[in-house]
Order: sequence, then structure tokens, then C-alpha cells
Amino acid sequence: MLRGFGDEFGFPKYELVLDEMVESGYEGTELGDWGFMPTDAEVLRPQLERRGLALVGALVPWPLADTSRHREGVEAALRTARLLAACAGGNESGGGQFVILADDNGTDAVRTKLAGRIRPEHGLSAERRRDFASGAELVARAVRDETGLRTVFHHHCAGFVETLEETERLLGATAPELLGLCFDTGHWAFAGGDAVDAVKRFDERMWHVHFKDLHEDIAERARREGWDYFTAVRNGVFYGLGEGDIGFASVLGELRKQNYSGWIVVEDELPPGLGEPLESARRDRAYVRALEV
Repeated sequence: MLRGFGDEFGFPKYELVLDEMVESGYEGTELGDWGFMPTDAEVLRPQLERRGLALVGALVPWPLADTSRHREGVEAALRTARLLAACAGGNESGGGQFVILADDNGTDAVRTKLAGRIRPEHGLSAERRRDFASGAELVARAVRDETGLRTVFHHHCAGFVETLEETERLLGATAPELLGLCFDTGHWAFAGGDAVDAVKRFDERMWHVHFKDLHEDIAERARREGWDYFTAVRNGVFYGLGEGDIGFASVLGELRKQNYSGWIVVEDELPPGLGEPLESARRDRAYVRALEV
């Protein structure tokens, strides 16, 4: 879900979304924006269990470079982690549960405008990078100590950790036992990275994976015409798993070589107001099944 799009087009009922996941053949789900699904475990857990769906992760976006907000970020992450832990066990497929920590993506005007064409001068200062890493570790340690869950960081366009260099710096500045990587193929490609190379490079830190496709022709147009991140998404830069330019068979093959045993979460950012989510979900699931053969 993207900031502002739900206000414009409206969100479906969460029960319908869960039903369509099951109908499409998925075994787990992430939580989505806080408040989209019930935040009371006694309400959410039976909904998941009845459908045989595992709750595999939940996004916590936070401005980690702002030290004055670190404590709030810890509380937001713990709130989410408690819900995840209370909803564990709905499915026996394995793969773990993760707090998915991210920058407060889409809120910095420069990073949002320049998504997909970030240069070193657009990054954080050395001091703010240290603050960012300290905030991520603070969250991850608090989540582990209270709930036993692990935390992964989601690199993301329109945030302050988008590029290969920025991702390497964050992982290099944080404890490998505390913070892993939520690797997103689409965001990685939009930032100019190669997904297979990333799997090789970050294998031991790659604990959670998002499969998202990228249409390179749309990405190139976004760069050429100076679209911001949200305009690129509206124009379908991430739409249609298997219809873009990422070689998912090679990515999956490399994940197998690295003995990856976590979840692969399908993300298809259907442009707002276009197409049918159920049809897209079915098509994407069929595509992933074909890869698994």
C-alpha cells in the first residue's frame, strides 16, 4: 500500500483481501499498513487460522535518521512485533516472522523526486548515517529481547537506503545477528542494481525476500522525464510479475544455491484504479508456481 493512494481510491475490506489470497493459492501474508487489518490479536488470529494463512511479517516505516524519534520508533516496532508474535502458528509452512523495518519512505522531497537516479551527493551525511544505523539496531534489539522475533531492513526507493552503496553501508554498520535484509527485487532494479548479484553479495543477511518485477522501459522513461517515485508507480513501473525485465528464474536459482529457506512474498503494485487485484494475484501465483518446477 502506498501513502495517499488509499485515500484516493479506497481500500477493500481486509476480509476480502484475505479470501482472495487463499483463492489465489497463497500460504501467508504480511500485515499491510497498520490498521488495515485488525490490530487486536484476538480478532486477527482467528481470521488467519480459519483461512490457513501465516502472518509472516509487518512493515514498520520510521525516520531512523532522526535521533529524537528513535524511542517512538522502538515503541511502534514493539507494538507490531507483539501482534506478530501473538498471531504466530496459523500455518506450519515455516519461514519465520519478521518485523520489516524501513525508512519513512516517500516523505523526503528530494529522495522521492529522484528515486531511481540517486547519486552519492543525495545521501545522508556520515553522522546521520550513524544515527540511522543506531536507530535500526535499537529497534532490532528491542524486538528480539521482548518478543524473540528478528528484524529485517527493507531497502526502498524514495527512502534514504535505496542504492547498493547505501545498503552495504547500513549492513556494514549494524550487527549481523540483529539486523537482516528484506530484499526487494523491484526496488533493487529501479535503483540500478542486479538482483542475482545481490543474492550472492548479501546471502547471509538476506532473511526475507519480496518478488516484485520492474519494467525497465517505464523506469527509463521515469528517469528521462524526471518523474517522482509515486508517478512511476502510477505508471506501472512495478506491475505484473513475470511481465517485466527481472530474471526471476535466475534469482530463484541463486537463492536455492544459497540455501535460502525463508518466505518469498509476491508484490504486484497494480496501478491504482486499474485492473482486478484477484486476476493479478492468480496470474502472479501461477507464474511463481511455474518457476518452482
